Amino acid sequence: MIYRQLQDQIMQMLDEFPAVGILGPRQVGKTTLAEEISKRLSPRPIYLDLESPSDKAKLSDPEAYFELHKGKLIILDEIHRVPEVFSVLRGVIDRRRREGDRVGQFLILGSASLELLRQSSETLAGRIAYCELSGLLALEVPTTEQDRLWLRGGFPDSFLAKTDDASLRWRQNFIATYLEREVPQFGPRIPAVTLRRLWTMLAHNQGEQLHVAKLGAGLEVAAPTAKRYVELLEDLLLIGTLRPWTGNIGKRLVKSPKVYIRDSGLMHALLNIKSQDDLLGHPVVGSSWEGFVIENILSALPTGATAWFYRTSAGAEIDLVIEQNVRRKIAIEIKRSTSPSVSKGFYLGCEDIGATHRYVVYPGRERFPVAAGITAIPLTDIMEELL
Repeated sequence: MIYRQLQDQIMQMLDEFPAVGILGPRQVGKTTLAEEISKRLSPRPIYLDLESPSDKAKLSDPEAYFELHKGKLIILDEIHRVPEVFSVLRGVIDRRRREGDRVGQFLILGSASLELLRQSSETLAGRIAYCELSGLLALEVPTTEQDRLWLRGGFPDSFLAKTDDASLRWRQNFIATYLEREVPQFGPRIPAVTLRRLWTMLAHNQGEQLHVAKLGAGLEVAAPTAKRYVELLEDLLLIGTLRPWTGNIGKRLVKSPKVYIRDSGLMHALLNIKSQDDLLGHPVVGSSWEGFVIENILSALPTGATAWFYRTSAGAEIDLVIEQNVRRKIAIEIKRSTSPSVSKGFYLGCEDIGATHRYVVYPGRERFPVAAGITAIPLTDIMEELL
């Protein structure tokens, strides 16, 4: 359902902007999504994989190539391989605008958000819209497959592997490839062993607040260097940060963001968690479930919704706060228990922020009241409510 909505959203963007960018980590399905969109268009778009030497050679004179295929959508996959094309795109788009051709000209696929945003913002401001593709989400798999999705993560090849062993091998290979091949393309050379240590440290501390000095000490690098490494992993769409609530200036609020590995399967691979039994007996089981729930909810949020966590020095705490408008503040507690309860800190947090809806997301399949005004709800149900 979400995948189809994403296709519709991109089609709408192509009706409104000359260029649309799809962001997402490698192997998450960007090319497949572009192919599905291609089937809905006539004439069929032109697809260029800029990792392919033959396709890359076609852009030796990009202006001439774009002119040759004028009237067709051109899909540029892994465009960061040829950053000089951005300045050409601007000229082509502006010339076509003057000729009355204003929308649906280029679909750009990229694996690193900040790099692509930086390059395109310098040249394509006002000419491009962005959409992010996450891995498979809980709403996109059968209810009976929810635990497998949690264990293996949302990368299609990992989720669909024949066995847990095969899935783990795929993810471990993915991690090694990213560290050895992808990361060096996006900045100064960082030792793969150092970055893997950082990634693993973050997996052990899934969902905890970011302390760059502590990370730096563990990596034996300066705090600013550790911060740069964290930002690189975020840029590559491999980790996420959840900002603290800042709306209540009368309280002593924490200021550091929470950091989590976005794909639960990668987190488990970093910790060598192979099976559901391994996961359920591991100390990270609660934080892993929380990260899985947060990533699913954030990936399903409609445009305009914002997400925070709330914590004060007095002990008030909410795992996730969703603001959809000034009158709708949703407080969410996340529990890996079939009979969940809420803490006093959750009640205090809800009063502080004026929560209008209060939920406990748990791994069951039914809704039921936990306490006055608080409902236990399955993950897929809360996602549907937020869509």
